[in-house]
Amino acid sequence: MSNTNLKTYTKKERNMYLTGLMGQNVLYNVTNVLLVSYFLQNVLYIPAIFVSVIIAIARVWDAFNDPIMGTIVDKTRTKWGKCRPYLIFVPGIVMVISILCFANVEYVGTAGDILKGTNLVCVLWAGFSYILWGMSYTAGDIPLWGITALMTEDEKHKQKLISLARMFAGIGGGVAMLALSPCAEMMTSAFQGNARKGYFITALIATVLGAALFQCAGIGTREYIEPSEEKYSVKENFKIMWRNKPFRQILLSGLLNAPTQLMMIVAIPLVNNYYSSQNGMMSLLYLALLGGGLFIGQFVIMGLVPKMLEKTTKKKLYNGSKIVSVLPQMALFFLFLAFPHRLAEPVFLIITMLIFAVCGVAMGLNSVLQTLMISDAVDYEEYHYGIRPDGVFFSGQTFLVKIGSGFASIIYGITCEVVNYTGDNIKKLNEFIQEGNIIRDFLDKGAANFNNEYFGYMAMLFFCISVPPAIGSLLSVIPTWKYALDDDEHKRILDELNVRRRTKEDR
Repeated sequence: MSNTNLKTYTKKERNMYLTGLMGQNVLYNVTNVLLVSYFLQNVLYIPAIFVSVIIAIARVWDAFNDPIMGTIVDKTRTKWGKCRPYLIFVPGIVMVISILCFANVEYVGTAGDILKGTNLVCVLWAGFSYILWGMSYTAGDIPLWGITALMTEDEKHKQKLISLARMFAGIGGGVAMLALSPCAEMMTSAFQGNARKGYFITALIATVLGAALFQCAGIGTREYIEPSEEKYSVKENFKIMWRNKPFRQILLSGLLNAPTQLMMIVAIPLVNNYYSSQNGMMSLLYLALLGGGLFIGQFVIMGLVPKMLEKTTKKKLYNGSKIVSVLPQMALFFLFLAFPHRLAEPVFLIITMLIFAVCGVAMGLNSVLQTLMISDAVDYEEYHYGIRPDGVFFSGQTFLVKIGSGFASIIYGITCEVVNYTGDNIKKLNEFIQEGNIIRDFLDKGAANFNNEYFGYMAMLFFCISVPPAIGSLLSVIPTWKYALDDDEHKRILDELNVRRRTKEDR
């Protein structure tokens, strides 16, 4: 079928969608970067074991909640379509709940002191608000990615849209990651060292901005592909998800790839403690340098994906990117072991930036190709069974993001407990740094002032950002090594589907 006869999005609709994606990723990183990665453990001083339990409970709930939300989206029929209603109304809800996550009291003491004072209230509120946030985020994220399969019938337009979507999501997430923690530290200084107030005000400003941008995706887009008439129960949708072999392979690969999210989770405590000594402006500088390598690698490769797919296949790109990233990921930890006190020196910063750039290339390819392959799996399902489970299948992507973050947070929590980097010890470390001490100066094993305790803390951070992600990248290739839907077969399926749609419209 001629591409001129295919329905597709306008430039305005594309731009509004991309703006919404940026806003949604700002909202996500307020919780993922500020709350989970730093605020709960380093500002409220909640023991790492409790943070891990909260995240584990949230992820178990997500395993049930995400497919339920996907089913609800697939059953939705309104004048706006099946995805747009959620994009119109959910951003404000996510904003309010995100702010509530930061309205908490401080934990005092060790894990054994949970029943003392307001400690139990602190932990329960952290758990309740975080789980509620996860549910509201799911209600917006599933339709936000699901609508990409409904905005165009043209495969090349879909590839371009998803590549741009991942780039703009990266811009929103990257800016948030670079700016949130330094801004929170500077705001903390403005409140005479009151970190709870500093982080709360930062979260408030960022969530209002993110929600306003997120709203654009609902207001400015349009769905061009009609949903299938059939509606299925949650139980039936679980069966549909599992019978679709391409989708099943992507889901299993994504689960095994979960440890790579440690790179994002550990970045803030690593920069704040090892590199910048909790100085807001220096945090911004080091995040720009190190994160810049990661994001440049991501952005460049995401923009090139459509061109690369003209020369090779999704399967080869997906698997190849995983394998290539293993060595540079492992190298970071061994670099620390060899030069524990020198990694802030210019030559080592350049090496680290290059390592992060290669990792960014792998992450960029993974994010674009995973979304494309899930969208292809929806076409596969429509071709073979006559249904389009956009909501249910893209709930799998939402689940992968959250289970990856959750599993990575649990690994981080366990390693923190192993080296006793938790609670009162973090408070003592913060006080030590705020007295003007630079942690790197105490990590040289040949020096008289070597501190084994601080060496253990920093080694743990470098381990988490390096070794588990490398293992996850390698394992994630196993399910997709013999991927079931090659690009030629998908093209044939899509051509046949477009003929069916035109025939149905002409009746």
